[in-house]
Amino acid sequence: MFCLLNYLLIQLFCLVEATVVDSGSKALEFLGLHQKEQKNKTSSLLPPKHHHQKVEVNLIITDYFMPGMTGYDLIKKIKDCTSLKDIPVVIMSSENDPTRINRCLEEGAEDFLLKPVQLSDVTKLRPQSI
Repeated sequence: MFCLLNYLLIQLFCLVEATVVDSGSKALEFLGLHQKEQKNKTSSLLPPKHHHQKVEVNLIITDYFMPGMTGYDLIKKIKDCTSLKDIPVVIMSSENDPTRINRCLEEGAEDFLLKPVQLSDVTKLRPQSI
């Protein structure tokens, strides 16, 4: 889950507006990628054709472990969407697993931060995201 300290660091030191959701599926919904369940119990993503949100998203920060999906799953869905693929995605985890880190970076993550997140981690994100 997203740590309150991480949220405060982003708000205070990056001076940006942040939206926080508590699961990968809610992140997809916020981004306009709604999942459509098919009869064979697999799902496909519906592109954000009529997305009602008029919010400019210029950076996505997500935890690796979330209810319903991993950060890796989320980044794959974001990078598969033409309209979202250029948004930088940063993944965080308290587990220093080189295989997991490399897999996320190879899929397109801008960075992989180890928790607890430090101020220096947040400030190095600022120039590329604003």
